[in-house]
Amino acid sequence: MSDKPIQNFEEFWPFYVREHSKKATRIFHFIGTTAGGAAGIAAIALKRPALIPLGLAVGYGAAWFSHFFIENNRPASFRYPLWSFQADWVMWAKMLAGTMDAEVERAMNAEHASNGQNGAGKYDDHATSHTTYAGTNGVN
Repeated sequence: MSDKPIQNFEEFWPFYVREHSKKATRIFHFIGTTAGGAAGIAAIALKRPALIPLGLAVGYGAAWFSHFFIENNRPASFRYPLWSFQADWVMWAKMLAGTMDAEVERAMNAEHASNGQNGAGKYDDHATSHTTYAGTNGVN
């Protein structure tokens, strides 16, 4: 990514996908988003709005844990909270549909190609390198 701020969700999505390059990170997100969504639905169905903060804590707690301890980067939600929330649900749906791994491979290969690196089609989910926003090494 360049140093130019992201202007819309279409620009944000590839960045978000690259920040979730490790499968374990995506699994933690899926679990957290599912639990958070369930708490939100329960809050509405049971008319217990106190469950909403619980849902946010569970959802973001799982996601942030995965960024700090698995992906080794800072959550995109720190800088782009609304787009991150939207992207969490897009990723959740793609994981449910079984298409997220291919989405990650496309985004990672596109990043390698834009950096002039060879190896398109050779993205490794277990690689330790990953893209960070604006060359900040994960510090947004």
